[in-house]
Amino acid sequence: MSFNRISAAEAASLIKHGYNIGLSGFTPAGTAKAVTAELAKIAEAEHAKGNPFQVGIFTGASTGESCDGVLSRAKAIRYRAPYTTNSDFRKAVNNGEIAYNDIHLSQMAQEVRYGFMGKVNVAIIEACEVTPDGKIYLTAAGGIAPTICRLADQIIVELNSAHSKSCMGLHDVYEPLDPPYRREIPIYKPSDRIGLPYVQVDPKKIIGVVETNWPDEARSFAAADPLTDKIGQNVADFLAADMKRGIIPSTFLPLQSGVGNIANAVLGALGRDKTIPAFEMYTEVIQNSVIGLIREGRIKFGSACSLTVTNDCLEGIYNDMDFFRDKLVLRPSEISNSPEIVRRLGIISINTAIEVDLYGNVNSTHIGGTKMMNGIGGSGDFYPQRLHLYLHLSVCGQRREDQRDRTDGIPPRPHGARCQHRYHRARCCRSSWQEPRKNAHKPSSKTVHILTTNSFFGITSNWPVTGHRLHTLFRLHLVCTQSWLRVAI
Repeated sequence: MSFNRISAAEAASLIKHGYNIGLSGFTPAGTAKAVTAELAKIAEAEHAKGNPFQVGIFTGASTGESCDGVLSRAKAIRYRAPYTTNSDFRKAVNNGEIAYNDIHLSQMAQEVRYGFMGKVNVAIIEACEVTPDGKIYLTAAGGIAPTICRLADQIIVELNSAHSKSCMGLHDVYEPLDPPYRREIPIYKPSDRIGLPYVQVDPKKIIGVVETNWPDEARSFAAADPLTDKIGQNVADFLAADMKRGIIPSTFLPLQSGVGNIANAVLGALGRDKTIPAFEMYTEVIQNSVIGLIREGRIKFGSACSLTVTNDCLEGIYNDMDFFRDKLVLRPSEISNSPEIVRRLGIISINTAIEVDLYGNVNSTHIGGTKMMNGIGGSGDFYPQRLHLYLHLSVCGQRREDQRDRTDGIPPRPHGARCQHRYHRARCCRSSWQEPRKNAHKPSSKTVHILTTNSFFGITSNWPVTGHRLHTLFRLHLVCTQSWLRVAI
């Protein structure tokens, strides 16, 4: 069948106050842009007339300025889930203007299928191609597109010519069964394909196709500097040492990496370290650094949910698709982030956190317990599954000071600059450690390993441990810089 070709403004006019909208994409990659930008204009016009106009937004992860940004400023969002990075959205949430549900990314599609989010009225899907029989070929991300397309009453397709049709076949679209019929997800190595290269929908549900030429709102990252290079090298040295000790097999393990300069630095260091064999990625997002390492043969295969790369890098992938076709695959987020698969493959995970304490508790969401930052994202999907997790902290390393346990007057150790938190006082752990008192409690047999920009060393926890029970830990690996703490557990 032939589809109705409409403008972005016409498509937006089909969306009514109170609707729930499902969007394709994961990060700004692959997300709808044109229709949401027009929807913000409608909201502003209705509000100027004194009429209410707000919608619910379901996504795979963050979107971009043309969605989260413009809709937040237009006060057009009633409810949204899950993760987002937009500053205007963040302000609106912290001001109580938007109901925000911070969900593990692997669970988002399932929550929608279970009906916890409410009905999906309209799905807006970015595609590089759509066929008359309802095959939608996605662009640079998988997200929750299969689920929202199946559940939505209506579908609007943004046919975006900024994405080459050469990416057709890059996706592996698979939806797991729901309980009590769920089976294991049959992925046993990162390169396994288990689904279809497209999202199949009932063509009668496609109410319009909007033709656009709108590049992804790609984020660029600062170039590596001596500090990030050193951190990356420290992590690479640590992993290489664990491989030599037999903790990591000689074939190495698949790697998951978050987004940012530190992750790029770690990947770059791993790529340069020839004692580490060529490895695979099973991750949420693929950045520029991964593409470079694939070209160099240091990464054998990359499985992800999105190509979160700069537009020139993305164009290079499309132009060299004959090379990348058997080296890349894009999956829905509930597959790329599945804890079941993460545990099976033994993923080495690299993620970002706000705070971490000596028990391994991780804060990825709130500043001081009160201000939402971005959300938990995929960190909870990858964090508990594997021995090695590298958490790049941006605030401080947090631990409790229970003064009721302090009867000897010994100051807490380790110590450094003091900071205040809502629920308890914490200390920022840097690289300075006090010597234990002679009459201290019996030393613990566990060791705390410290990775600094200058050295790698271990310290036996033979200071008093009554306050924070350090001896209950396995191992804590700290990647320290001058005034910030980066932790790997």
